[in-house]
Amino acid sequence: MREFLQITKALSDETRVRALVLLGGGELCVCQIIDVLGLAPSTVSKHMAILTQARLVDFRKDGRWRLYRLAGDEAPARVQNTLAWVYASLAGSAAVRDDLRRLKQSLKKDVKSLCERYG
Repeated sequence: MREFLQITKALSDETRVRALVLLGGGELCVCQIIDVLGLAPSTVSKHMAILTQARLVDFRKDGRWRLYRLAGDEAPARVQNTLAWVYASLAGSAAVRDDLRRLKQSLKKDVKSLCERYG
């Protein structure tokens, strides 16, 4: 029951769902997520912590920075099924297209500069 509630809590917020969608293209530095979502670093970090607790995302540290990615093949089936459902449900969403367009622009920026700005 606890794992189910963690997943549903993680999906109950639009910002967290948007972050999940951004990670569909691969690993991102928290600074890139901040840049796309346009939120304060502490706000994004809190959202990412909730996604991590639900095991929907994993992270690794690189110096001071955290790099996030979707949970991998080793994740429980319920997590993999949840991620598949999120992506299928949001296919064609205008909001998702807008976020992915902003992500594409953000990926052209120097990640170190972003990290210095948001760090």
